[in-house]
Amino acid sequence: MKLILAVVQDQDSNRLSNALVDNNFRATKLATTGGFLKSGNTTFMIGTEDIRVDKALQIIKDNCKSRDQMVAPVSPMGGNADSYVPFPVEVEVGGATVFVLPVEQFHHF
Repeated sequence: MKLILAVVQDQDSNRLSNALVDNNFRATKLATTGGFLKSGNTTFMIGTEDIRVDKALQIIKDNCKSRDQMVAPVSPMGGNADSYVPFPVEVEVGGATVFVLPVEQFHHF
């Protein structure tokens, strides 16, 4: 058994959730915040059998796309202003960051 942790952008959350349900995967959704852009993410915790991991990963890949977004940087309060860029920059956001972990035991009460 494996535990899949998938951190996805909020824009992809509902689409991924529906696709997981359509393919009989149970998932727990957690509201999370990214450290770099300080924007909302959703972290999915998916427990599944080893033989279904590849299917789950394909569903995540198909439903979580990266995109470019303009971001206004936060000014450095008391930090080093040498690297501060005072105008919006385009960054790639979205996609999914996925961890697949072994599960030693699983209980459902």
